[in-house]
Amino acid sequence: MGQCPPPARVIFLGGLGRSGSTLLERLLGEVPGVVPLGEVVHLWARGVLGAEPCGCGVSLPGCGFWCEVGRRAFGGWAAELATRMIELRRLVDRTRHIPPRPSLELVEYVSVYRRLYTAAADVAGGNVVVDSSKHASLAFCLAAAGVPVHVVHMVRDPRAVAHSWRRRITRPEDGTPMPRWSPFRTAAHWTAQNLALELLAGKGVPVTRVRYEDLLDAPRPAFARLLTSLDLAPRLDFLTGRHARLTTAHTASGNPMRFSSGEVELVRDDAWRQALPRAQRVLVTALTLPLMIQYGYRARAAA
Repeated sequence: MGQCPPPARVIFLGGLGRSGSTLLERLLGEVPGVVPLGEVVHLWARGVLGAEPCGCGVSLPGCGFWCEVGRRAFGGWAAELATRMIELRRLVDRTRHIPPRPSLELVEYVSVYRRLYTAAADVAGGNVVVDSSKHASLAFCLAAAGVPVHVVHMVRDPRAVAHSWRRRITRPEDGTPMPRWSPFRTAAHWTAQNLALELLAGKGVPVTRVRYEDLLDAPRPAFARLLTSLDLAPRLDFLTGRHARLTTAHTASGNPMRFSSGEVELVRDDAWRQALPRAQRVLVTALTLPLMIQYGYRARAAA
């Protein structure tokens, strides 16, 4: 499979899940020329093979946008391609493989992403795509293979993230429960993902950090600063105070918020301060303290 040139730019949202990346992607998707794609890393298993719904509500294989993307990129979606991408991910796209070694498998893996990004930008008439896959390992793969990627490093207080991962959340598309993690596992993954993204920045890849709390405390100025750093059009008319007007987005996978449209209230979720048991709060704080301090979070928090 030959390579094709990528779109003008790829914005990759990195960080641990439950940190606000879906919200940020939805906001970026309202900027002219920007095409939000959701968590593309899960497209193959959940979208192509599992036929999960696109953000528009239609099963991905039946969504007009994704049908055309598949046709332009690969001549149509095939189970064989999805299966191969899942296999390649196991070989090259894992946190333990950071940084990835040059290999034919890496070239093959990233060439598929190049084709997909290019086709999506062409179909939508944009010049920038947003991939909210989050996993630092995929960002490393893209950068190592020469994709012009700008990483937006999304950070949230690890105690809030731990609380979110322990909650019972049901997928609106099929009623199945989303995965739940222990606070210990969340703290370990929070540290690993953030350290990996720090390493990526150290290798010269453009990385812009955004704190969930800053974005929700002052949406317009925080988003305006991000647009400036990404050299994007200063589009803010859809943001009014603490509300955002969102249009339908063709996102392949992600948090249930990807299905939201219309006026959405931008409210900071600090339920962890009361709902996360003290012992678990202390555990997460102890395991993540160095990076917490680096990112401006206080070790002591309201009970």
